[in-house]
Amino acid sequence: MVSAKRILSDLRLFGRGYLRNRVGLFFGLIFPVILILLFGAIFSASSGTVNVYVQNQDSGPISTLFLDALNHTGTINVQLVNVSDSLPQVLRDNSVGDGIVIPENFSLNYLMGIPVNITVYGNPSQSSSAIVSGTVSAVANEFNLQHYNGSMIIGLTPATFTLSKYIDFLIPGLIGFSILVSPMFSVVSISSEYKKMKLFKQLSLTPLTKMEWLASKVLWYIFLSTLSFLLMTAVGVFLFGANIMLTVWLIPFLILGPMLFASLGMLVGTLTKNPDTAAVIGQVITFPMMFLSGTFFPISLMPEYLRTTAHVLPLYYIIEGLNAVMVYANYAQALIDIAVVTVITVILFVAAAKLFKWRED
Repeated sequence: MVSAKRILSDLRLFGRGYLRNRVGLFFGLIFPVILILLFGAIFSASSGTVNVYVQNQDSGPISTLFLDALNHTGTINVQLVNVSDSLPQVLRDNSVGDGIVIPENFSLNYLMGIPVNITVYGNPSQSSSAIVSGTVSAVANEFNLQHYNGSMIIGLTPATFTLSKYIDFLIPGLIGFSILVSPMFSVVSISSEYKKMKLFKQLSLTPLTKMEWLASKVLWYIFLSTLSFLLMTAVGVFLFGANIMLTVWLIPFLILGPMLFASLGMLVGTLTKNPDTAAVIGQVITFPMMFLSGTFFPISLMPEYLRTTAHVLPLYYIIEGLNAVMVYANYAQALIDIAVVTVITVILFVAAAKLFKWRED
């Protein structure tokens, strides 16, 4: 016979155990809320505009009206580029892929009913390019409709900036993702478990210093991240034909990245009371960083306040630097990213070595 009493007793027992499991509680209740907040903020209707570099080679009034119309769509913010500059080089220098060229005699051709094409540059890895292309197409259709009953006078010529394959832009983001996840989650777990099982106390009886213990973990995750980088790059190049640049500029990111997140994981793991709490705090730190640093979604699609938030996240500078080196060959930008990551890494490493203790008070 089925006993409702036994079912309710077991339900209460299981419920108490579940509520005591902070990791399960996090993934069951808190994590879905974090996801809805993140995705809701990123893809909200008020997500702001996409900054687009525009080179206007025409001196007539129609091109000015066209650019004003683009600005008033609420989706594009026109950033004018000098006519003497090379737009692809401007895009490369700024590590972006969205750009527009208004050709010479655009106004004259439009007024005379001669078909004329606007060149729209796009990055195949970013949905912002589809937004830019769609917006320019919509404005062009409106201009065609106003004076030519929809005849195709203003058309679009799509142009892919730099590399044409999605995999070329996917690899740097996944490398950054790997640099974050492996050291962060592992060191949080290791350090909190060591503290719970009193292994730090036992290590205090050996000649090993705290700095040495942390350095050994950092070296391991540098090795692991480098191996992951080589595997992902090999798969991308040999299986999918990726065309990415491999230079010595990658080395600082492969060293500083694991060092940064291993140190951060050490801080979280040793400054919390138990492994479950440490795991939850680590996840709360890690998951927003995954989505707000440009790993899966371009920063240009996010609202202004999220773009500002992204600039305080360490992973943002690692992914931006990897893209600058592997895709755009923008070494000036990479140098800035390396400097920022170096400062953050040194602070976190020294703090982790100083604050964690072999023995609990």
